[in-house]
Amino acid sequence: MKAIWNNTVIAESDDTVVVENNHYFPGDAIKKEFFKDSSLKSVCPWKGEASYYTLEVDGVENKDAAWYYPEVSELAKGIKGRVAFWKGVKIEE
Repeated sequence: MKAIWNNTVIAESDDTVVVENNHYFPGDAIKKEFFKDSSLKSVCPWKGEASYYTLEVDGVENKDAAWYYPEVSELAKGIKGRVAFWKGVKIEE
């Protein structure tokens, strides 16, 4: 699977985990040069507190377009250390 934004592959792996129709990529599958820490946080009742990344490709930002759970509940242990995407990031095979 590939995560693509602004015509650039920002993550690639054949080991994604799908939860609620989102592909969670392993942390080591993201191309870190395109990811910047964000201060945004959100809470999922069953997964825990999510942290976000802002994507930057060729000088264009996509604010808070990737998220991950630094600590997960027992129910969500399969996505610990993984990153998912939204806000126009395309997921393709």
